[in-house]
Amino acid sequence: MPGKLQSLARRFARPDAAVAAGILVSRVAGLVRVRIFSHYFGLRDAADAFNAAFRIPNLLQNLFGEGALSGSFIPVHAGLRARGEHDAAAQTARTVFALLALAISILVLLGVLSAPILVDAIAPGFHGDKRVLTVELVRVLFPGAGILVISAWCLGVLNSHGRFLLAYTAPVAWNAAMIATLLLFGYGRDLDTLALYLAWGSVVGSGLQFGVQAPFAWKLSRGAGGLSLIPPVRRAVRNFMPVLVSRGAVQLTGYIDAMIASLLPTGAVSGLTNAQLLYTLPVSLFGIAISAAELPAMSGDAARDSAPGGRNDALRRRIDAGLQRLAFFIVPSAVTFAALGDVVAATLLQTGRFRPEDSLYVWGILAGSSIGLLATTMARLYSVAHYALGDTRRPLRYALVRLVLVTTLGYLCAILLPPAIGLAREWGAAGLTASAGVAGWVEFVLLRRSINTRIGPTGVLASHMARLWGSGIAAALIAWGIKLVIPTSNPLVRGAIVLPVFGAGYLGLAILLRVPIVGLRPR
Repeated sequence: MPGKLQSLARRFARPDAAVAAGILVSRVAGLVRVRIFSHYFGLRDAADAFNAAFRIPNLLQNLFGEGALSGSFIPVHAGLRARGEHDAAAQTARTVFALLALAISILVLLGVLSAPILVDAIAPGFHGDKRVLTVELVRVLFPGAGILVISAWCLGVLNSHGRFLLAYTAPVAWNAAMIATLLLFGYGRDLDTLALYLAWGSVVGSGLQFGVQAPFAWKLSRGAGGLSLIPPVRRAVRNFMPVLVSRGAVQLTGYIDAMIASLLPTGAVSGLTNAQLLYTLPVSLFGIAISAAELPAMSGDAARDSAPGGRNDALRRRIDAGLQRLAFFIVPSAVTFAALGDVVAATLLQTGRFRPEDSLYVWGILAGSSIGLLATTMARLYSVAHYALGDTRRPLRYALVRLVLVTTLGYLCAILLPPAIGLAREWGAAGLTASAGVAGWVEFVLLRRSINTRIGPTGVLASHMARLWGSGIAAALIAWGIKLVIPTSNPLVRGAIVLPVFGAGYLGLAILLRVPIVGLRPR
């Protein structure tokens, strides 16, 4: 028994497990926040305004934050530490912090001043009081987004030092501030005023998130030497731009979706936002967790394989193992969203002004997202493999292909297709997520082909995938039958029964079909 306990402890001490645990805690807090938000706002105009406004400054965090820093700063910083150059690593971290803070301060100021222009670009369908409220919210939210970018620097330093759990649980502080704002000021105020209060709560939460991480990150960045553009800093800056544009192209797809959704009837923007929160949960919990934890290890494998006589065997094994772990969790997630999305949405969101018909609407959007869920998470791992090999340009080109496809297919499927086939216009939001899924598969195929050409064949066996999909679909049929006989009056009770039945059914069928239960990492 002690040996088993030690083995279990080692498993949960793994980097990917620590990242997943941190993301899980912060995502649970985020789901609580969204549930309370839905209780007060439903899918009203104020909800659309807040969700659209939040996206605009949040672009700073998505572009300059975790994604770009992970692909540019972490490999350089971790490489210096691995070679024992701790003072240079600390000096690099401090200099990058100063450069990032300066750039973000300027961008925040520009964002506040240009808020009306940004709102017209991101939400061209907003008019009158709805547009005025969105502009006000953008101006309040921009400084908080800037603080979150600086907080992402802390995350990069902590990750380089193996402090994954602290780095990924810090967003709990941000969620807690917004939850507290809603609970303190939610009753007795009109929704426009509450939206402004919530925006200020977000700014306070951003400061708290930074404050949780900053003392530890700054302590880890102590060392000799002042701020200087030493070669590692210049290398990180050079790497930053291609990764920034590549990740930016991926992030822009979400903003294009929001822009197109603003042309649809009221509720489309909020419905899309709620669905995105749900379908990005497995992407974050598994895709980001595994990719973030594997980046340093893949970089080491790539460096060893590049030596004379290297055959890329270690890197291929690591990619295959990562893909297999992703598939084990993402396949049932995609099946759940397609078959049981109404149960998921009702369990997590249906309260107060969020009605049963709103849950069905979100289900339709979730079903569309299930098309590309597996491709999106696997593509992220392949992008990380490219970064480990020092290739930042191919992921950029493929991300631009995806951006073009999302824009063209999204407009066709969201605006033109529903009226052509006799559907109500609001169902164009489901067309957005479905078309994004198709674009995600195209990007995945391009990334995989690029890696396979360079290091040899990688991927998950077709027979393995067939067993995973078979287990998921069969478990969904069982859970669907249970759903039909359970009263719908209490969505929490129904969700507490139906979703565990699906999970247990999937796991049991996977065992019967001899699907390897993930958990082991390549040595």
